[in-house]
Amino acid sequence: IVEPTLTDMTGHCYSFLDAITRVSGDCPITLWGGRDAPVSFPSNVAVRGFFGRRLRRLQAWGLYRSLLRGAGRIFVSTAGRADLMLLDWASHGRIAPRKVFLYVHWFRASASKLRTLSRLAARQPEIVILAPTREVVDLFRAAGFRESHLVPYPMSPANPASPGGSSVFRHVLYAGAARRDKGFPEVVDYVQLLASRGEDTPVVLQTSAQHYDKTDPETAGSLRRLDSIGYAHLQRVPRTLGTDQYAALFSGAISLQLYLREDFADRVSGVTLDAFCNGCPIVTLTGTWMARLAQEFGAGEALDEPSPEAVHAAVAKIRGAYAHYYERAREAGRELRRRHDPARLFAAVTT
Repeated sequence: IVEPTLTDMTGHCYSFLDAITRVSGDCPITLWGGRDAPVSFPSNVAVRGFFGRRLRRLQAWGLYRSLLRGAGRIFVSTAGRADLMLLDWASHGRIAPRKVFLYVHWFRASASKLRTLSRLAARQPEIVILAPTREVVDLFRAAGFRESHLVPYPMSPANPASPGGSSVFRHVLYAGAARRDKGFPEVVDYVQLLASRGEDTPVVLQTSAQHYDKTDPETAGSLRRLDSIGYAHLQRVPRTLGTDQYAALFSGAISLQLYLREDFADRVSGVTLDAFCNGCPIVTLTGTWMARLAQEFGAGEALDEPSPEAVHAAVAKIRGAYAHYYERAREAGRELRRRHDPARLFAAVTT
């Protein structure tokens, strides 16, 4: 398994790998992750701290070159066009069937990117593409990767010790890295509305950065604006959290997932899965993957536009019937764990 962004035991990078390694039995696995990453996996997983931040693309090329010449299969757990190009450059020829498996979580298509994919597919038709949505699978098949398959995003089995959330409302929540494509500016707008109206609704915002502590300029501006509001009932969580601490955020919460339609129309969100598995209803936008789940299970509200007034009304609606929404979210979580069984991904790579 190759995962350059694995730097610690937080976030969806770790939970993704934790899910599939838990069902790997005694299959010997070597995991190539970030340098000095303090991570823990089952005893059959040998962790190699390898990747630095600045040279990880060059390091990936060298690693692929070595692994392609060795035994075993290669699984790139968070893959994109760059990995296809690096594998092609490192191969010095056609890669053998069922040697390389790429899990492509999502793909932002453009005419130039699609031309590149078609060229790569002609050169490396045996690379296996796995993806969590039909849209991504169809895109890669159309480009020429005939071994493109739909495999659900893996979720870790339920923890028997987990309390499974709370049926009593506690706070409004934004979980995960603070990002523009995940509607963080609109969340700040909502906090500003609460402050201007003198509300006392508790709000918890996880404002950690993306991989390697990166924050884009627009998000940095939103964070400064959040600081200037001075909402007395706001709690900020400015870091990534361990598994149990992160799950606890969803207990008694209403999760704001105001993700951009153009990016999440058919893109899986780990935060959505985490919310439902912890009995947490969501507020999201119509026309997104998470809205379809919320509507299927009755486990949240979907808005046409993310205005602060619309968000406020949706929060009030869920809060007024929180025990009902909690039960619907719990049911969604139970069904989604079945659909997203990590054994399906493990089997796709190993059989």
